[in-house]
Amino acid sequence: MARRTYLFDPPDRFIAGTIGQPGNRTFFLQARDGARIVSVSLEKVQVAALAERLGRLLFELDNRGIVTLDEAGTSSDVAPLDEPLAEAFRAGTLTLGWDGGRERILIEARAQGEEEDETEDDPGSETDLEHLLADDDDADAPDVLRVHLTAQVARAFVERALRVVGSGRPPCPLCGNPLDPQGHICPRRNGHYVN
Repeated sequence: MARRTYLFDPPDRFIAGTIGQPGNRTFFLQARDGARIVSVSLEKVQVAALAERLGRLLFELDNRGIVTLDEAGTSSDVAPLDEPLAEAFRAGTLTLGWDGGRERILIEARAQGEEEDETEDDPGSETDLEHLLADDDDADAPDVLRVHLTAQVARAFVERALRVVGSGRPPCPLCGNPLDPQGHICPRRNGHYVN
């Protein structure tokens, strides 16, 4: 199957969101440009890692004076995922890059390949732009979502992603494991239910 590349440079909206109830949620990255919407599913840990690494990248860029993060320029996006919600692919690898010439952050989500390279960077790893664009000519490469963001939009993405990840099931007060609405078998209660 031929490779599909979804490019948003820049998107009207780029968010992390979920569908489903806590404990049974599906996580998505979603980019929208006008009427074009692309949704990529991924794991909660990938969203958390991407938000954490992107936050560190923004902090470092601000610290070095490369970009200035303005508190007043960030608006909070709390709207749900855009419809129609059709999964383009499931992300296997997430990558960050910095395009200094354009002063844009590049986020790339690649579909899981049949032969995932075990030496790939971990989710949310930072790399240079040349590495990200290296296999663009390979028609058999996995599908990819590539999004170019300003620092302000990236900051809004981080804030929302952290809220989405943190809005899951509350922790058990005894063991810290996620607490289901009906309770859970708690190791600190010797295998008895905690409600």
